Amino acid sequence: MKKKNAFVLDASVTLSWVFEDESTPYTDRVLEALSNKVAVVPLIWPLEVGNGLLVAERRRRLTHAESVQFLNLLSQLSIRVEYFTLESMLGKILELARKARLSSYDASYLELSMQLGLPLATKDKVLLEAAKRCGVKIFAHAFLQK
Repeated sequence: MKKKNAFVLDASVTLSWVFEDESTPYTDRVLEALSNKVAVVPLIWPLEVGNGLLVAERRRRLTHAESVQFLNLLSQLSIRVEYFTLESMLGKILELARKARLSSYDASYLELSMQLGLPLATKDKVLLEAAKRCGVKIFAHAFLQK
């Protein structure tokens, strides 16, 4: 996998694709990029996306059928799940979470970007600021300025 053809994708961007009121030109651009790029995600990503869909169903923002349709869309995209060792999850990621004042979930996205040298696609303002402080490039950064 070439670095210029990949980026780390977080759940905040992913879930914005299913909710019209959360979609932005930035998140649309990230989705469009998956036609010729690969999104790399940490193991927590499927659980976060799944939980986001469940919560939306329970709050009646989505139907079960809409969740299934969205999961079908995701399965057609170039998304690769990257696994961390237990030692890495409880060591490096936890330490990064402490230093960057992030949840361990968000730190897993940041650590993956740092480890692979890939830009990060996120809508999460706290994660975005932590990424900037750590020298991680932001995917399609120009779209964030709009």
